[in-house]
Amino acid sequence: MTKPTDILIIGAGPIGLACGIEASKAGMSHVIIDKGCLVNSLYNYPKNMTFFSTSDKLEVGGVPFISHNPKPTRAESLEYFRRVASSWKLNTKLYEPVGEVNKHADLYEVNTSKGTYLTRSIVIATGFYDLPFLLNVPGENLPKVKHYYDEPHPYYDMDVLVVGAANSSVDVALETWRKGAKSVTMVIREKEINQRVKYWVRPDIDNRIKEGSITAHFESSITEINERTVEIMTPEGPKTLENDFVLAMTGYQPDFTFLRKVGVEIGADEFMTPKYDEQTMETNVENIYLAGVICGGLKTNSWFIENSRVHAEMIVEDLKKKVGSIEA
Repeated sequence: MTKPTDILIIGAGPIGLACGIEASKAGMSHVIIDKGCLVNSLYNYPKNMTFFSTSDKLEVGGVPFISHNPKPTRAESLEYFRRVASSWKLNTKLYEPVGEVNKHADLYEVNTSKGTYLTRSIVIATGFYDLPFLLNVPGENLPKVKHYYDEPHPYYDMDVLVVGAANSSVDVALETWRKGAKSVTMVIREKEINQRVKYWVRPDIDNRIKEGSITAHFESSITEINERTVEIMTPEGPKTLENDFVLAMTGYQPDFTFLRKVGVEIGADEFMTPKYDEQTMETNVENIYLAGVICGGLKTNSWFIENSRVHAEMIVEDLKKKVGSIEA
């Protein structure tokens, strides 16, 4: 068992790193634990992905983020956050899933796959990218169904069905079509492409649908997935589509199970917003804090790197006040 640390951060994403940096600035010891690699969610983004934000809005810890284009790429972001972690000499423990969390007097005992840590406070900055929303239809467990997208090559000369109408769905549909998919069909619950789709991409997808290069079934849903076909329900009635792959870009959700396990209350609102103090980011559990996108619950478009970097400062400032009151 290690010596007690001041702050244990669960999640080595950009906001988790920001929390470690603020702890270092304040002279507090820290450890950042993640079940995957550094900025694991960003690593699992599509290889050709371009951020919506400009590079300056992704900066943490005062480390400049220089991009070759107005919008940085996935590869540039991975390089940048490696540099951030290295520059600040952050204490990261990667590929180390967190298991049980128990309270002993004024310390928390955090058990992971590789050891046990004692800490005075915990910051949960786990994001939401690990748990996809499921379609909950027969056949969803077939290997042809993917909830994550990497690159277009595997879908060359294949009949591809893309579920969803937000940024990720639109990017997947356009890229697989441009890289030689035999056919690309979108199944969309809404009446139109999502209004939040990147403004420079929206005309592209609208035009591809209008000209018939990409087929879109609006106000429609999948009812069953089979080895060679997909059954969908449209306003015109049921249809059977020839299909090789279903790319279900249906979004992701926070790990509510873990939050509940450590005692964090989940709101009864439609977004299942976790309970926390908006001034300090402390939850209903003493010395357990939230940071980053997880604060929005199911409303995963509320928080981004650019508007949640401040959470790190708020948390450390609150902990500094607590230490000061104890010393006094």
